Amino acid sequence: QVQLVEIGGGSVETGGSLRLSCTASRFTMSKHRMAWFRQYAGKKREGVAVIYPGSSATYYADSVKGRVTIAKDDALNILYLQMDRLSPEDTAIYYCAATPHRYFPPALESNLYEYWGQGTQVTVSS
Repeated sequence: QVQLVEIGGGSVETGGSLRLSCTASRFTMSKHRMAWFRQYAGKKREGVAVIYPGSSATYYADSVKGRVTIAKDDALNILYLQMDRLSPEDTAIYYCAATPHRYFPPALESNLYEYWGQGTQVTVSS
């Protein structure tokens, strides 16, 4: 079965950076739309960034635009999320996700994503 495993979370101070990775197995990343979501305690998951197959076009939530970069390596089946200038508002559990609905909008609708990782905690202290 498909498995997505995130690593790279941790604790940083405001203004710091983290790079999250998501390794996919039994899965062809190049055939799926890949995304990162995050979930605050007691809140619904929200989309952070998405990257499309083929063109690798990207889309970002307004809350992270300019501070976050999503990228992938199809050959290695790894998805990345580079996060810079982190603030306490970025504290959340971060999940990678995949959907075979490659171009079906909206880009960051969580219900469209079929495969999810277990999540990795990101904590930003002030």
